[in-house]
Amino acid sequence: MTVEKNIILTHNQINNKIRRIAFQIYENNVNEKEIILAGIDKNGYIFAKKLKSVIQKISNINPILCKVSINKKEPLQDIKTSIPADDYQNKSLILVDDVLNSGTTLIYGVKHFLNVPLKQFKTAVLVNRNHKKYPVKADFKGISLSTSLNEHVHIMLEGKNFEAYLD
Repeated sequence: MTVEKNIILTHNQINNKIRRIAFQIYENNVNEKEIILAGIDKNGYIFAKKLKSVIQKISNINPILCKVSINKKEPLQDIKTSIPADDYQNKSLILVDDVLNSGTTLIYGVKHFLNVPLKQFKTAVLVNRNHKKYPVKADFKGISLSTSLNEHVHIMLEGKNFEAYLD
């Protein structure tokens, strides 16, 4: 017996969510010349690249990409960023990930960036699962989804057909 994927977001819906979040980020940073989009490695970084592309089309803001490497199984290990702290000091920074599940990855990412003075700090996720064990929230989110703890959200942002599905 084959089990079909439970599609949460289609390609067009994901593109619409990315565009809406990009507009929200722009509205929140309308007076900024530069912002930092800090994408958590793999899907968060891909999502940040897509946000950057839309922000560049709709505004004069220069979004700078920063790849954030966090060991999701051992989040207390050193967190690495692709740009030095001096490059994001006193700037508006948005920490970007694909899914906010328990909040573990996001909270450790937040902790890392708190070591540097920032002008503004926000978070953006495509899917917010509402299973938080830490007091972290998504300032910009594509969709909030109530799921069971046994279910897993998969986000596919590469290739020609994006999708989010539950299994």
